Amino acid sequence: MSPPAPRLRVIPGGSAVEPTENELVRAFAGGDASALGTLIGRHQETVLKLVRRYARTPDEARDLAQRAFLQAIEASQRTLPRLSAGEQEVPFKAWLLRIAANLGKNHVRDAGRWVSTTLEAPGAEKPTLVSAHDALERAEQEALTRRAVLELPPRQREVFTLRIDAGLPFAEIAETLGITEGNAKAHFHHAVKRLKDEVAQLSKETAP
Repeated sequence: MSPPAPRLRVIPGGSAVEPTENELVRAFAGGDASALGTLIGRHQETVLKLVRRYARTPDEARDLAQRAFLQAIEASQRTLPRLSAGEQEVPFKAWLLRIAANLGKNHVRDAGRWVSTTLEAPGAEKPTLVSAHDALERAEQEALTRRAVLELPPRQREVFTLRIDAGLPFAEIAETLGITEGNAKAHFHHAVKRLKDEVAQLSKETAP
């Protein structure tokens, strides 16, 4: 018999508490499809921001995000029977973000091309000549930065994207990647320094 779907819990004082990630994963594994929708709702924006760094278009980013969720669910379903004997938490978010970063990295490698940058959003008003020039400069700078990010050593790139794109604190980055918080901070520091140097060099190379 499937476990009941996780619901809002009321704690002393009358405050409602959302179901935990662990409860949602276990509920989904037990047949509650709505639990997956809740999980996706909680993390979709973060995952999209993370994979957008590696994708050429919003459609590619959405595809990568969907694949990340599917792989994270598969990982939790494989591991859940082993964890069910105890009270261990299912590290769904850590799996999800690590999977998303790896999918993005592999996507760039397989595509063999750099991420392109859109100059204007669909439906946007046509910019003036001055704003068009500014937009072009910004787009070129963003393209250089993205290129430099993709040239970072793998661990530095993972830490940088989790910190900047996913907005994670260093403690969660460490948990996601299986490293210490101190190592996460060190990798981020080196990534930022290297990016500044790389972007400056790339700017010189592309200057007319």
